[in-house]
Amino acid sequence: MLKIGLVSISDRASQGIYEDKGIPALLAWLQTALTTPFTTEQRLIPDEKPIVEQTLCELVDQQQCHLILTTGGTGPARRDITPDATLAIADRVMPGFGEQMRQISLHFVPTAILSRQVGVIRKQCLILNLPGQPKSIKETLEGVKNSQGEVIVTGIFASVPYCIQLLDGPYIETDDHIIKAFRPKSALKTNL
Repeated sequence: MLKIGLVSISDRASQGIYEDKGIPALLAWLQTALTTPFTTEQRLIPDEKPIVEQTLCELVDQQQCHLILTTGGTGPARRDITPDATLAIADRVMPGFGEQMRQISLHFVPTAILSRQVGVIRKQCLILNLPGQPKSIKETLEGVKNSQGEVIVTGIFASVPYCIQLLDGPYIETDDHIIKAFRPKSALKTNL
C-alpha cells in the first residue's frame, strides 16, 4: 500500500502557539486527488536542521514511505532550513520539481522567486518541499488553471505517480478532475 509521510516544519505550530494548517491541507488534498488507497505518517516538528534530517531519515528508512511531502521552512529567512536538511539526507536531487514549483507560484506572487523548495530521492522515496500556506500547497500540487478550469501550467503532482513507479513503488492513480497523472503509454497499468 502507498505510504506517504506528511511533515509540517514550524517552530510556532510545533510549540502549540498556533494551529498547524499544513498537514490538514496536505491530507485533504491527497484525499480528493488520489483514487489509490494510502496511509500516512504525520510529523509536526520545529525548524531545527538535525530534527528535520532525523525525521526525514526515519520516515524513509524505518517507516518506508514512498513519498514525503514537507510544508514550511523554504524561504530565505535564517530559520528556514527545510531545503538544507532535505538536501543533506538526499541520494539524488530532482531539480525539475523545485523549478516547476517556483514557476507555478510566480503566477500568484512575485516573491515566489525567494522560494528554495527542492525535490530529492532518498533510497526509493521521493521527498518534496512544498510551501507553508494551504492555498499555495494546492496551487503547487495542481498547477495553474484558467477561468475555464483548463491547465495552463502543470502541477508538480502530475509527475509524482510515474516517479514513484520508476522507483519500484506502488502504482498511483489520481482523479483526473483534480490532477491528471502523466505516464508514457508503455508505463500505463493496461500495458504493464
